[in-house]
Amino acid sequence: MINAREKHTSIIKAEAKRLGFLSCGISKAGFLEEEAPRLEKWLSNNMHGKMQYMENHFDKRLDPTKLVEGAKSVVSLLYNYYPEKIQNNTSYKLSKYAYGQDYHFVIKDKLKQIMHTLQQEIGEVGGRIFVDSAPVLDKAWAKKSGLGWVGKNSNLLSKKAGSFFFIAELILDIPLEYDTPVTDHCGTCTACIDACPTQAIVEPYVVDGSKCISYFTIELKDEIPHSERGKFDDWMFGCDVCQDVCPWNRFSKPHSEPLFNPHPDLLNMTKSDWEELTQEAFGKIFKKSAVKRTKFSGLTRNINFLKQENS
Repeated sequence: MINAREKHTSIIKAEAKRLGFLSCGISKAGFLEEEAPRLEKWLSNNMHGKMQYMENHFDKRLDPTKLVEGAKSVVSLLYNYYPEKIQNNTSYKLSKYAYGQDYHFVIKDKLKQIMHTLQQEIGEVGGRIFVDSAPVLDKAWAKKSGLGWVGKNSNLLSKKAGSFFFIAELILDIPLEYDTPVTDHCGTCTACIDACPTQAIVEPYVVDGSKCISYFTIELKDEIPHSERGKFDDWMFGCDVCQDVCPWNRFSKPHSEPLFNPHPDLLNMTKSDWEELTQEAFGKIFKKSAVKRTKFSGLTRNINFLKQENS
């Protein structure tokens, strides 16, 4: 006889599959013992740079029961964003995750559907949806739930899908069937460490966020330091170098999410097109995009920095 845990787990996993998630894993909500000293050390070494928000809610980051009352299970989900076509190679570069519509909204809608189905099938289920929007250690939970291992570039890696995917969670107040972690398959490979343009991967499995091109081009609101000139490899928003060189990304397959398809103009733009970008064109190309986070002023700051880098 199938018990309630199994039944509820199979509802969640079937719904995740129906909605197009790559995979879904579940772990027991509780304190992340392994992560606590690691996070503390990372913060005390100022590897978060000016991302002050990383210092907030330390206890909530490590314990989802402090985020969601009565939390018993963390459901981790992966959603593919690997594009079919990428920008031409005479362009300033955008991280692939930002080609289409802002993933926060696209994935949040899908998670709401899972919650709705659960409430219809089970009745009163308490919980919250998280898409990179609260103090939740996404990669730690996905690893604990058996969806992959955290690689030397600190990204979650999956044998079957590489790393070009978003991670999201449902934290629920019902007990479920829990999955088990998988082993690390980085081996002796150091491709990501060797390729990082700013040497941000300071040791295997440790990324100094304050040295990462994504930090400089998205998170940093001040001027980009002159000391970084010549290191950005034409990245104007985010950076994919450590993922592009990872051997596991040979297995990345194009996504099938129409909302992640880029604006038709985006893939063919050249450096001079970007240098002449107007506020109006920015609004049109990035209408619902995550690039809006950096605003027109932030993107033009990055483009001007690269322009000087190339001159």
